[in-house]
Amino acid sequence: MELWIPITLAAAFLQNVRSVLQKQLKGRLTNTGATFVRFGYGFPVALIYAAVLHLFFSFDLPAPNMTFAVYAAIGGVAQILATACLLATFSHRNFAVGTAYSKTETAQTAILGIFLLGDRLTLGATIGIAVSLVGVIALSTARADINGAGGVSGLIRALVGKAARLGMASGAFFGVSAVCYRAASLSLADGSGGPGFLIQAAYTLVFVTFLQSALMLLYMRLNEPDSLRAIGQAWRPAAWVGLVGGVGSICWFSAMTIQSAAHVRALGQIELVFTFIASYLIFRERSNLVEFFGIFMVVGGIITLLLT
Repeated sequence: MELWIPITLAAAFLQNVRSVLQKQLKGRLTNTGATFVRFGYGFPVALIYAAVLHLFFSFDLPAPNMTFAVYAAIGGVAQILATACLLATFSHRNFAVGTAYSKTETAQTAILGIFLLGDRLTLGATIGIAVSLVGVIALSTARADINGAGGVSGLIRALVGKAARLGMASGAFFGVSAVCYRAASLSLADGSGGPGFLIQAAYTLVFVTFLQSALMLLYMRLNEPDSLRAIGQAWRPAAWVGLVGGVGSICWFSAMTIQSAAHVRALGQIELVFTFIASYLIFRERSNLVEFFGIFMVVGGIITLLLT
C-alpha cells in the first residue's frame, strides 16, 4: 500500500471528528469564531510538530521562497473562506448533507491541479472521481422530498438554493487551498529532492496556520470583539478542535506533498461514510434511500481510484 493512502484515511477520519466538535461549538460561537478555532488552536499543534521533527529527528528546516509564500497565502485565505461557507451550510441542511455539498471539491481540485501544477490523472482515477461526484450530487439533493418540495421543483431548489451555493463555494475554496498547499510544499524542495516531505508539509502548515490565525484575529478585533471573549470562554472544547484539527491537517499536508491533491481529496471522500455514521449516532439524523445510494457511489468511486 502506498504511504499516502493510510495517511489520507487518517486525515479524513480526524477531519470528521473535528467537524463534529466544531458543529457542537457553533451554538456557543459565531461562524467566524468557530472557523477561527480550527486555525488558532491548531497553530500550536503544527508548531510543536515541526519543532519535534527538527530538534529530535534532525530534519533540516526548508528555505522559504516567494513562490512558497504566494501559494501558501492564497491557500490559507481560501481555506478560511471554505470553512466559513461549510459551517454556514449547517444552518440550512443537516450535518451529513451540508458536508456532502463541499465534496464537489474533489472534481474542482482535479481541474485546478491539472491547470496549475500539471498533475496527471489516469483514466481509472478520472472515472473514480466522476463516479464519486455522482454520489455527492445524490447526497446533496436527497432531502428535496423530505423537505416537502418533491419532484423536479424540489430537485432544482436543492441544486440552486442557498445551501447549494454555500456548499459549492466551500468546495471551490477547498479545491484552491488543496492545490495551493501542494504547490507551496513542493516549492520547498531543492534539486536533491528537498529536506523531506514530512518537514516540508509541517513547515507549510506552520506558515499557513500562523497567517490564518493572525488574519482572523485582526478581523474579529475590528468586527466581532465579542467573538474573542466567547472563544476564550470556550477554550476547553476549542482546544480539542485545535488538537484534532491540527493532527488532521498534518496528515492532509503530508499526503498532498507526496501525491496529487486530486488523488488525496478523492480518497478523502471516505469522510462521508464517517460523517453519516456521526450523523446517525451523534445528531440522531436519519438518512433516506437516495443518500444510501450516494454513499454507495462515493465508495465505489474510491475503490475504482485505489484499483487504478
